[in-house]
Amino acid sequence: MASPLTHFDKDGRVNMVDVSAKDRTERVAIAKGCVRMKRETLALVQSGEAKKGDVMTIAEIAGIMGAKRTSDLIPLCHPLPISGAKVEVSIDEALPGLNVIASVKTTGQTGVEMEALCAVTTACLTIYDMLKATDKAMQIGPIDLLEKRGGKSGHYRKDNG
Repeated sequence: MASPLTHFDKDGRVNMVDVSAKDRTERVAIAKGCVRMKRETLALVQSGEAKKGDVMTIAEIAGIMGAKRTSDLIPLCHPLPISGAKVEVSIDEALPGLNVIASVKTTGQTGVEMEALCAVTTACLTIYDMLKATDKAMQIGPIDLLEKRGGKSGHYRKDNG
């Protein structure tokens, strides 16, 4: 009997899922995360005077790099030809802190949920790294998949309720 877990074969051995029989379709995933910080730390980001540079722009670049390297980090994740990746870091006074949203796109046989989540996580870790000298008590998260489109399982959108 085949295991219901797709990363295990019928004998219980780990394997990368064979997606060769799947149709190539356009696939999109959007993920979100945040980094909470002291108001003084957020003010430092807003002023552009963080010692390590432009925190928001560098985090956006790091997030894109994270999406591109997902299969190097997640053992059974397929390397994918990403056709688009966008990471946006924005100020959220109410947190206080920074929100990160990543959107990743491909046309292929498997989805890009892991790439979107890895993009957000990498961006959040970069924010922490750039500001840790000022605020070691920053909190990362939650990190969530907001939406995924394409593929056999269809459209998923996180319920806000």
